[in-house]
Parts: sequence; structure tokens; C-alpha cells
Amino acid sequence: MATKVSLRHKEISKGRRSLYLDFYPPIPHPETGEPTRREFLKMYIYEKPKTPVDKQHNAETLQIGESIRQKRENFLNKPEIYSQYEKEQLRLNELGEQCFIEYFTKLADKRKASNHDNWVSALNYLDAFANGSLKFADLNQKNLEDFKEYLLTTKSKRSSKTKLSQNSAVSYFNKVKATLKQAYQDGILQHDLNAKIKPIQTAETRREHLTLEELNKLVKTPCNNPLMKRASLFSALTGLRFSDIQKMTWGELEYINGQGYFLNFDQKKTKGIEILPISAQAYSFLEGAENPKDMPQDKPVFDGLKYSAYHNKHLFQWIGAAGITKDITFHNFRHTFATLQLFSGTDIYTVSKMLGHKDLKTTQVYAKVVDEAKRTAANKIKLDM
Repeated sequence: MATKVSLRHKEISKGRRSLYLDFYPPIPHPETGEPTRREFLKMYIYEKPKTPVDKQHNAETLQIGESIRQKRENFLNKPEIYSQYEKEQLRLNELGEQCFIEYFTKLADKRKASNHDNWVSALNYLDAFANGSLKFADLNQKNLEDFKEYLLTTKSKRSSKTKLSQNSAVSYFNKVKATLKQAYQDGILQHDLNAKIKPIQTAETRREHLTLEELNKLVKTPCNNPLMKRASLFSALTGLRFSDIQKMTWGELEYINGQGYFLNFDQKKTKGIEILPISAQAYSFLEGAENPKDMPQDKPVFDGLKYSAYHNKHLFQWIGAAGITKDITFHNFRHTFATLQLFSGTDIYTVSKMLGHKDLKTTQVYAKVVDEAKRTAANKIKLDM
């Protein structure tokens, strides 16, 4: 029995109608193999075109839709009329009609934890740039360079008063490059666009840190949120991120007689498995039993620790009450750990391993801070000449 293919449309948002092909009888879905009667073309027409431009859009879109319908019907009912080259061209055309944003979304959904959030943020900017639709066939160096420029000039979605930071733009554009690379590996893109597009350069950032004197001031200064205070000081003594401290359970901690305390955990950000030595003083901020095995193993060590504007308010008040005027967030305690370790003479490789960095270059940023401080100190001694 011949397959009849009809071009139809259904109502969607904003007065538009989405075009799709209707197959009778149903055909196997190209991905699942299950019988299906619909194939959406990811094209739309205006339900009530008001301007000549709208009318022209409708006419051209319907013409393209009809062409696709006819080719699909011929391919299903008269495959012998197509050469192998023509069949390959049809396959490539179908791939080109797929939506890049939908493909990006599928990759984002596979990510977990904080990396997933970063992918979702990148998706939001890509979606805004492309007005919700971008076919693979329309991808080229120019519109990818345009998207790069968009990221470097657009306002932040968190605050309409500030521009998106350059390092956020770096991260979001890298997600697009990763998607292009994956699409090329999957055979959707016939050319490696990712290799042709240069990434955005990372901006040098100042990593604020606390001195040992300032940390001691914080130890002696009361905080309205004692849990936040203990977690912050624990971060300064271990270099752990907030996410790893928040999810830490007593079962991840271990005491070995003659060696001390250790933390065995999976880094939430990098997914790396780490064994981190912890000083007895750092362990004291956990306020647990002398041996962590005597504590409920599944219970979070910092049970109730939260990250929000409300909870951060207590952090800022505590820092201000200690007489510290630096702009300090929780993450700066991790920076403090790295910087103080280097100041005290710990080699950069050891610090890198303790921070869980996969690349030594990431840790070298802290070495620059130490070098600058040494230069400042050297210039303080001047003779009258």
C-alpha cells in the first residue's frame, strides 16, 4: 500500500501554526522505530498574516514545506527513482533541518550538578540570540561569530543593569563549541565548525583573599549564623568548595591513628575522586565526635547549611563586624586557603592537588597573587639616598 504524505499545520504560540507531515499509514520513527504519523518540520506560518512580509513568509514557507512533502512521498513510494547520491543528499538535508537548540538542550540534560546549571544558562542566551529557532543548516562561521559578539555585549540575565561578565561569556561560548564538536562526531554536521571558531579569551580576574590576621579576627568575631561561620573557616583550612562542604557526610570522613583525619569524597564540580588530609584544627570546626565513625554516617556534617541571599547576608555582616572591608564571598575562603598555602611555602603542585585542580594552570593564578604581594613587600623598604 502506498504511503500518503500530507502537509498540515497546527496552532502554536503567538498566532503561529507549526508545519508537519502527516503519514498514512504510519511509518517507522527514524530514531525509535515505533510507528508514527507525524514529522514536524520545525517551520511555521502566521495564522493571520498582517503585513506583506508576513504574507511572503507564509508563501515561501509553504512552498518549501510542499517540496519536502513531495520528496518524502517519492522517497517512501518510489525509492528506485533516487540515485545513491540523491538519497545521501536527502539524508543530509533532513539532518540540516534539525534544530541546533533542541540538540543543545539534550546535551545539557545529560549534565549534572553545577555543570548542568551552567549549560542551562548558556542555553538561555543562545535561545534569546536565535529567537528560539536555529537549524543546523543555518549554522556558519558568521552567525557563530555574531553569537560570540552577542555574549560579549549583552546584559546579564541576573541583573539588567550589568553586562554579562567576560568569563561567563567564555564559559557559555565554550558550551556551544562543545555542542558543535559533538554534532560533528555524531555526523549531523559535515564540517568541523568548532575547529574553525576561536574561543573567547579568558579575562584576568583578581581573586580576593584574606590574610591570616583577618582570618583570626573572624574566628574571634560572633556571627548570627554559627553554621555558616564554621563552614567558612573550614573552607579556609581545607580549600573545599561550598558544594562539597554542603553535601559532605560523616561517612566520608576517616581518622587513622598516627596519621590524622582524611576526607574521601567525589568532587561535585569536577567529578574527581579525592582523598584530602584534614588538620585536627579544621576537623574541630565540624563539632563531631573525636572519631567520625562514631557519628551517623549518612547525616550531613553541616546539616542545614544553605546558600541564598538571606544566608549570605549573615556572612557579609560577620565579615563587616570583624572590620574587614574586602568584598568577600564564601568562595573567597577557598582562594584564601590556596594563597596562604603558597605564602607559607607549600609547592604549587601540592596546592593544586589539594584544591582538586585537573590542570596546574588553574592553580598558577594564585601564584601570581603571591608574586605581586612579594613585590609589594620588597618595595616597602627604601633607603634615603
